[in-house]
Amino acid sequence: MSSKTSEEIFQHLQNIVDFGKNVMKEFLGENYVHCGEVVQLPLDFVKQLCLKVQCERPESRCDKDLDTLSGYALCLPNLARLQTYHFAEHRPILCVEIKPKCGFIPFSSDVTHEMKHKVCRYCMHQHLKVATGKWKQISKYCPLDLYSGNKQRMYFALKSLLQEAQNNLKIFKNGELIYGCKDARSPVADWSELAHHLKPFFFPSNGLASGPHCTRAVIRELVRVITRVLLSGSDKGRAGALRSGPGLRGPPVCEASPFSRSLRCQGKNTPERSGLPKGCLLYKTLQVQMLDLLDIEGLYPLYRRVERYLEEFPEERKTLQIDGPYDEAFYQRLLDLSTEDDGTVAFALTKVQQYRVAMTAKDCSIMIALSPCLQDASSDQRPIVPSSRSRFAFSVSVLDLDLKPYESIPHQYKLDGKIVNYYLKTVHAKDATVMPTRFKESEDCTLVLHKV
Repeated sequence: MSSKTSEEIFQHLQNIVDFGKNVMKEFLGENYVHCGEVVQLPLDFVKQLCLKVQCERPESRCDKDLDTLSGYALCLPNLARLQTYHFAEHRPILCVEIKPKCGFIPFSSDVTHEMKHKVCRYCMHQHLKVATGKWKQISKYCPLDLYSGNKQRMYFALKSLLQEAQNNLKIFKNGELIYGCKDARSPVADWSELAHHLKPFFFPSNGLASGPHCTRAVIRELVRVITRVLLSGSDKGRAGALRSGPGLRGPPVCEASPFSRSLRCQGKNTPERSGLPKGCLLYKTLQVQMLDLLDIEGLYPLYRRVERYLEEFPEERKTLQIDGPYDEAFYQRLLDLSTEDDGTVAFALTKVQQYRVAMTAKDCSIMIALSPCLQDASSDQRPIVPSSRSRFAFSVSVLDLDLKPYESIPHQYKLDGKIVNYYLKTVHAKDATVMPTRFKESEDCTLVLHKV
């Protein structure tokens, strides 16, 4: 960033605002997306702010410099607070941040490894991340369980996230981080400490004693409330415009999900996805993720086509709107879900832009803010979610919605190959050797008797 001029930085930030307003707000709905605005700040203030926040930044982010030279910044609301009304809030607030990741298995015929049609990207990537020391152990969380709309699978997914948060779950109390994995060296999740923080929210009067029973009850309540909030919502948004795409469903389960595996061990069929209510944020996010119609394998040759065109006509980069402006015309082009390649640069560009938007939706975070309702708050106009002993006013927002860079596509292509090859070489190969002995007992056999 620092090598850019002030004007370029201003334009970059303005593009983030425009993309939120003209694209993500259209897809996800007015209430969920907060675009913010570009503001100019005194340089002294920016420098002091950078020094103040440096100690709060995760270790992995400290090598990334903050821009202290341009004086421009993006001003956004504090999403750890309730967003649904505009007066000062004095009640305690709990906020859960979830990064759900990609909720479908590729359906594209361009996929070369059959395994990608069976196991989701997140579950495969876990093995590479643990092997390279990014995380200590593999998470039981599978995004397909969370996006299934099946309450049992959603509970399992959320509990798995609470057990192994990695960077996919954080919990804040009155704006302070009380739960979440800072890095791979963090100790194992301490549920009893979390339950101690949460107990006043879920069991306000007399409540439960302490101990493992209390911890389990509190965690169960938290998971129930989050599930209810994730399944709620009717904010309009136009992600429904994407539903007519070819085969926008994909298999309902991931073979690597521990939930599916445990069912198979019990001899039960894999559960069908119950389906998400169409008004809820998870449903809309999934629709936008599915703009990745061709998978990175089908997309990469199209990216190369655009690249070759730009090498020949570099001045066309602006006309092609690769770096913005992200306006109504840009949004309209995203709605073209055809996969018939006519060999043109226009077709290739549309697919590239759809892929970038899909990647943004795969990497966004959902913020759920909860505040206990007062007994007489029945006249409130805000959305309410019930819990066993209390009720919560809540708001849901989406975070991290800046468009993924065009330049990151080659990296995504290489990473995809790395993830799949590592998974096939280690995990799948190991499973294949275990398989014969595992199924011997249940195999049909024929007894052949020979005369002696």
